Amino acid sequence: MQSNAVSKHKVLLLCMAFCGAMLAPSHDARAFAVEVDIGDSHELGFLWPGIQKKSGDQDRATYVNHLLGMAVGAVSIANGQVYFRSNHAFESLPAALWASNGTGRTINLGASGLYTYLFATYKGYGSEVWYVGNLSGIVTIPFLAGLQCLIGWTLFGTCSAGVPDGWRHALARRFLIG
Repeated sequence: MQSNAVSKHKVLLLCMAFCGAMLAPSHDARAFAVEVDIGDSHELGFLWPGIQKKSGDQDRATYVNHLLGMAVGAVSIANGQVYFRSNHAFESLPAALWASNGTGRTINLGASGLYTYLFATYKGYGSEVWYVGNLSGIVTIPFLAGLQCLIGWTLFGTCSAGVPDGWRHALARRFLIG
């Protein structure tokens, strides 16, 4: 009879410990994926018709940099695109430099400040651009926009992203000198 009471007591303690561990705050905020969405506070702007055919990395950089030069809330036509700049003002918007392309809706941004912009294209819908310079870790983007599927994405950084000044100068000397 006593062994039954001890077993129930151990099970109750084990359940309490498990629940406490599950509810305890995490010290690694990047363990949870961040979602960006169309129209959210990270949205820099939108392009229509967006990139429906293969285009070069430089074309996408041109599109993002055009958005950067626009006034908040403005609409513009250039480079064969209609640009819609969001109403969100950001502290600093450095020029975009191509970093990488990919597919799928989950993207690892790595350390904070490594990437600045995320450009996603949706078939038949257009292209969304988000400012991600203040995000790190795993980011999830929408699979659908206006009932149209995600085609792919491009990450942009800045010339100083991820490389400290001392290292940048050392790398430049190394590659220039040989």
